[in-house]
Amino acid sequence: MKAIVKTSPEPGGLALTDVPTPIPGETQVLVKIKKTAICGTDIHIYNWDAWAQKTIKTPQIIGHEFVGIVETVGKQVTNVKPGQMVSGEGHIVCGKCRHCITGHPHLCRKTVGIGVNMDGVFAEYAVIPCENIWICDERISQDVLSVLDPLGNATHSALSFNVLGEDVLITGAGPIGLMCIPIIKRAGARNIVVTDINPSRLEMAQSLGATKVVDVRAEKLTNVLASIDSMTEGFDIGLEMSGSGAAFADMIDNMANGGKIAILGILPDDTKADWSKIIFNSLTLKGIYGRQMYDTWYRMSALLQSGLEDDIAKIITHRFDYRDYEEAFQLMESGHSGKVILEW
Repeated sequence: MKAIVKTSPEPGGLALTDVPTPIPGETQVLVKIKKTAICGTDIHIYNWDAWAQKTIKTPQIIGHEFVGIVETVGKQVTNVKPGQMVSGEGHIVCGKCRHCITGHPHLCRKTVGIGVNMDGVFAEYAVIPCENIWICDERISQDVLSVLDPLGNATHSALSFNVLGEDVLITGAGPIGLMCIPIIKRAGARNIVVTDINPSRLEMAQSLGATKVVDVRAEKLTNVLASIDSMTEGFDIGLEMSGSGAAFADMIDNMANGGKIAILGILPDDTKADWSKIIFNSLTLKGIYGRQMYDTWYRMSALLQSGLEDDIAKIITHRFDYRDYEEAFQLMESGHSGKVILEW
């Protein structure tokens, strides 16, 4: 089969390669891949940054966002059958640790990432553990089904705290930050302010229902906050999606006392925080990694079935044949796109 492989430990280093088609084990599922989406993690691998250098072992098939059709299943698989449309949870957990056996597997310390710590789904076929398979509602478009993984990140982040009647700040209008907007609108947020430095993505944020968008190169967030009549004490909820230390500092400065912040963006190691404000203003910081298994999957599926699909579809801006992966990666890296899909 054809697969996109990180062949060498250097920037770029991707190749479309012929590799053996995997054979599913007794508790595994062989999926014929229909569509995959490029994630920020894939861009880290493509660029071969410090995180990728210490995490990825080459050669390796990359990718973890997908939708496909079940081709065959292992002898012990009973929860899925050939012909079904599926996606899947990209984190494989041990099933034996304290968190796994008490119903919190998203906190497993032995988590293995598909396309990160093992071969991924940027291929014509992929093998997925049966417990990680998610059977899809085939009324939802395959484009949207291919981005369930990042939509799960957005859903997990956006619903970490009660946003009903609250004023919410989102720092970072990348694809996941954009996905948060219609979710928290449906959850009852009062004002949603989005900051970024990318005008096209801020325009997309506005179209998805943000109350205000702020290009922080031209405006100060504090001035924008003062211009919203209903806001008097700062933001109640913060969603840090940018991975920018400056954006995080800006968020801390503009939170209401007792505010709660969910952090999905990976901040640089040298990020500084005003700990006196965090402590004396009684702020809560919560790190977000992946999705809650499988509560998040049920929630986002219900949201899609009740109208969220149309909003998520707007965030998918480009589609490429998988053979044009290099062009797709360069576009994604440029920031002049939403989600980018590879069609297999």
